[in-house]
Parts: sequence; structure tokens; C-alpha cells
Amino acid sequence: MKSNFFKYIFIIFAIGIMIFAIVKIKSNEKKVNEENTNIVEEIEEAIKEIKLGIASFDSINPILSKNKNVQDITKIIFEPLLTITPEYKIEKCLAKEWAKQTDTIYLIKLRDDVRWSDGNKFTAEDVKFTIEKLRNSDTIYKSNIEHIADIEIVDTTTIKISLDQEVPFFEYNLTFPILSSKYYSDKEFLSHIVPVGTGMYKVTEVQQNALVLSKNEYYWDNKKDLKLEKITINIYSSAGELYNAFKIGNIDFVSTQNSNLQEYIGTIGYIQKEMKGREHDFIAINTQSQILSQVNVRKAISKSIDKSNIVSSIFADKYYTSDFPLDYGSWVYKEQNLNTEYNLDEAKRILLNDGWEFKYRYWQKVVNYRTQRITLNFVVKATDEVRVNVAENIKAQLENQGIRINLIKASDLQYDNYLKNKNYDLILCSMNLAISPDLSTFFGQNNLANFYNDDVNNLLNEVKNTIDDNKIKQNYRRLGEIYINEVPYISLYNNKYTVAYNKNLIGTVEANWYYQFYNIHDWYKK
Repeated sequence: MKSNFFKYIFIIFAIGIMIFAIVKIKSNEKKVNEENTNIVEEIEEAIKEIKLGIASFDSINPILSKNKNVQDITKIIFEPLLTITPEYKIEKCLAKEWAKQTDTIYLIKLRDDVRWSDGNKFTAEDVKFTIEKLRNSDTIYKSNIEHIADIEIVDTTTIKISLDQEVPFFEYNLTFPILSSKYYSDKEFLSHIVPVGTGMYKVTEVQQNALVLSKNEYYWDNKKDLKLEKITINIYSSAGELYNAFKIGNIDFVSTQNSNLQEYIGTIGYIQKEMKGREHDFIAINTQSQILSQVNVRKAISKSIDKSNIVSSIFADKYYTSDFPLDYGSWVYKEQNLNTEYNLDEAKRILLNDGWEFKYRYWQKVVNYRTQRITLNFVVKATDEVRVNVAENIKAQLENQGIRINLIKASDLQYDNYLKNKNYDLILCSMNLAISPDLSTFFGQNNLANFYNDDVNNLLNEVKNTIDDNKIKQNYRRLGEIYINEVPYISLYNNKYTVAYNKNLIGTVEANWYYQFYNIHDWYKK
């Protein structure tokens, strides 16, 4: 009897749990449904228009324009064969497949479901037309096609591109916008003509100081449910005017490499996101010079430079310290965490363990009955005042560690000759990084560091000829380790790229210096 009593109690308890669970599930379902309903109602009641801005507008034709601001916005209207993800990985767009047949020949298969915003079909003829126009242009995209020797139309959806030399990661160059050949068959290729595109939005109205975009009803990607009905692009005579328009609410979004943006737009009333820009400053170390051919000296120099001090004292913390040319967010480097931290004690230990001693204000040691001293020539371009300040900061830091520096402030011509002839110990360099992960500038033939390494050559050759992501990441991880262990260069810092947008803008704002409008199909305003 007692056993039956506990059995009944257990059954009642179990039934109670089941009822509670059912009620909880129903309650959660109701809550989710209410939230979804609220989101739908919010979208239905939302403002389905945003306003963008262009400073110093020249042409909406992306092949004619020399304005980076224009190039950014026209990616909403015009599309490339291949595009770039937020992690700088190549991604299909108007091309649905591509293959590297030889070192210099690429076969590209185009989408067959794409139409221009005037209803005409997109074909291989459009790609050939665009490349030929780029050859005769003087714009941002001309360098993309400089090594294309020939383009052959195999059929309406297939093209073959032949290069005049091997170009590592050439597919990253196929990110230029494509224009319609048929549209221009009876028109002149002039800047005031608004061309048709294949992108999400099309130009529907040209005003005196604005362009109005609306949805492209022929847009091929039906997975993207465009929330915005209208995008107005206001035109301003200067960046200052554009920033002021954002500050007073006349436009909803700005992107810039200007490190002093807050001086123009203030600090309140908007959301801001910052990321590493493409401007990369570094020291090239001549690994063939007498003293710097010794890797431990190079390591000690690297450990003796406080990059944070440079960024703080020279750039007021408006730049990011950097450890490697690709650590701006590139997918091939993103997971690495290489140790290049400033550490004076470690620098001293490296030199002492390598037989150096600090004597008479010099690091010195006897090699083959001769005394060597660490005294180095450091070259900087005299006309670049900011980088002269950087070089002087580095000189002071190194001399504080006992590494003597002769700072050479070279004229532009002298600086170019130093680079060409490699007759320096150290030289301060700056470059705008490409979107591809190609490191030929740093590790290739005749590189700035006079650096040669068989492992590096093999690693670079392997990544040129594979599409295996894991293999590419593995090789770049090893390249990063060699960069740190062999110290042919010292990466210093990158500039900041900033996007600022209206607090009422709803949707995921994800940006990099290649593209600011990822996920724009989901944007709307409260």
C-alpha cells in the first residue's frame, strides 16, 4: 500500500512537470510570436529611406570617377565579377566559378540569371567591354587590369583571361565594377551619363545636388529582401560640408580615413565603428648589411621599439599598432597572435647572450680580432614631417637602449635612390596595402629587406597554386612566425578607418576599408 502511495505521488509529480513544461513552451512561443510581430510592425512603420553623401563628386560612372568616396557608394549600384567579404576573403558575385588553368590563364564562368537594371541580359561581352574601357582610363581600377594581355569570349557566359606575367592571387583584381556594353552601343562614354548597373539599387533621378536610388527590380539575388525603398545621395563640394551635413542630420552615414573626424561631427548623437585602415608603416631592415645580417641584433631592435609610445605621442592614439602587414582583419592572419611586444630587458638579454657587451655607450663585441659596434644608418623622407617625427622617436628609443642611430633625412630623390640601391641599414616605409593577401612586396624577389629564405619561397609558391583554405591559413601562419623570428621588417602601425551612422539606423552595420555597406539590404530607420 505504501508502495502504491509513492507511485501515485510520482505520477502526479511527473504530470505536474509536463503541464508546467507545456505552459512554459506555450508562453515562450507566444513571446517569440509577439516579438516577431513587433519586428514586422516596426519594419512596416519604419522610414525606408536613408541619405548618404559624396564630397567633391566627379562622375557616377565608376570607371571614370577618381573619387574613392564615389567608388564606395557605387558598389550599391554596380557589381564586380568577384567581391570581398568583411574578412577580405574573395567571394563570387557576377562570376559563379573561376579556375586558374595555368600560371597566366584564368577561365571564368558568369552567372546566367543576371539582368541589367534596364532589363537587358548580362553577358561576357559586358566584361570584355569594361576591361577595354579600363585600359584607356586613369582611375582607381586601372591597376586591376594592368597585367591582362588578352580577354577571349568563349561563349555568352564564359571568358578566358590571359596575363602577361603570373600575378599572385590575381582573382582579387577581378573586383572592378562591370558596365553594360549594350547600354553604351548608342551612347558616348561620358561622365554625365548615368549608366545602368546590376546591383541592388539603380539611379532613378538626377537632381542638381543629389542622386536618388530605388530598388532594382531586376536584381538577381532574391535571397536579399531589400528593406530600403529609397537611397538619396547628397552631393557636397568638400568633405567639411559632408561632415557638417552628417552632424546636423542631413545624411545618415559617413566613412572616412580622416583621423580628426570627431572635430567635425562631435562625439554625440551617432554610433561609430573603427577598424584598421590600409595605410601601413613599417621599418625595412637590410638583412645583408654587416651588423643587421645578425638575426639577434634585428630581434633586439624589434624588442626595443615601443609602438604604443609612437601611436600615442605622434598620432594621439588615432592609429593602431601593428605586428604584421596582414593583421588588419585578413582571414589568412586573423587567428594569429604573434608576440612582438616591447621589452627592453628581453632586448638586452638577447644581445648579451649573443656575445655583445655594453661598453663606452656602445653595444660592441670582438669578431675576428675586430671590434664591431651597433651603429646604424636610418633613412626617412625629409619632406614627410610626420614620419620624420616618427623616425626621431624611434632613434631616441633605440639610443636609450644603447643602439646608436645616424638619422638620414633624405630628399625625395635621395630616398628613392636609397630604396632602389638598398644602401641603408634601416628605412622607414609606408604603403597602402592591397586587398589580396599577396606578400611579394615583403618576401618576393628584390624585396626591401634583401631577405631570402627557402621556406618562405616554398610557402608563397604553395599558396599561389591552391584553393584549400586550410592550407593557405597554415602557410600564412608559418609566414607570420618567420616574420617574427627572422625580423626582416618591423611593422609599426596602421591608420584607422571609421564609419559613423545615425542612431536610428536599424540593421547590422559591418564595414571594412573595401566596402561599408555589407548587410544594407537589411537596413531601415526608426
